[in-house]
Amino acid sequence: MTSIVRTAGPTFLRRPHGIEWVADVLRVLTLLSIPVATIVWGPIAFAVMSLTLFGVIVPRILGLRPGFDVALCLLALVAGWSSALEWYTSVPGWDKLIHFLLVGALAVLVVVIASDLKILPDATRMRVVVAVAVCGTIGLAIGAVWEMFEWVGHDFLDSTIFVGYDDTIGDLLADGAGAVVVGIVARWCASDRRTVEPPVRSWRQSPAV
Repeated sequence: MTSIVRTAGPTFLRRPHGIEWVADVLRVLTLLSIPVATIVWGPIAFAVMSLTLFGVIVPRILGLRPGFDVALCLLALVAGWSSALEWYTSVPGWDKLIHFLLVGALAVLVVVIASDLKILPDATRMRVVVAVAVCGTIGLAIGAVWEMFEWVGHDFLDSTIFVGYDDTIGDLLADGAGAVVVGIVARWCASDRRTVEPPVRSWRQSPAV
């Protein structure tokens, strides 16, 4: 059993300290955002906010560095509300900024998970050039999936979701660039974690009869 499975429960249920309270407040705000966004903007907003909630829960399960945890939660919440409020199409450059920052952070998150699962080497000891290359690749992959979801949403759910060739290429460039930049500090993001080991149970042998 991998460490991520063994420590997931105790780490998620741990008592927050210091700046961890900020991340937890953001998680609560994300949870409260789901019914609000659903009532005002409908099922698409529900799907987006539900995905956002998943994105802010995972960092707590992993016990990520508090500063990185807060950054991820804030970016995810802002990204979710940006979709509901249509800032991606109404605020010039906002779409690319969120792609750059959020996908960069998500790329490091995936690296941490892959490292815990022994798919990748220890993220805290990964050479910077390797981390940059890996994060850049993962960032592009995340970006590709993001664009696919936008296309599915536009064609089958809501035609107001904006898609276009130039927009897609620009988004992917922002995704890759953000992931490469954040990859430089991937080791810092992956270190100083707050994982909690489950209590060790001691089993006493029954006395012989």
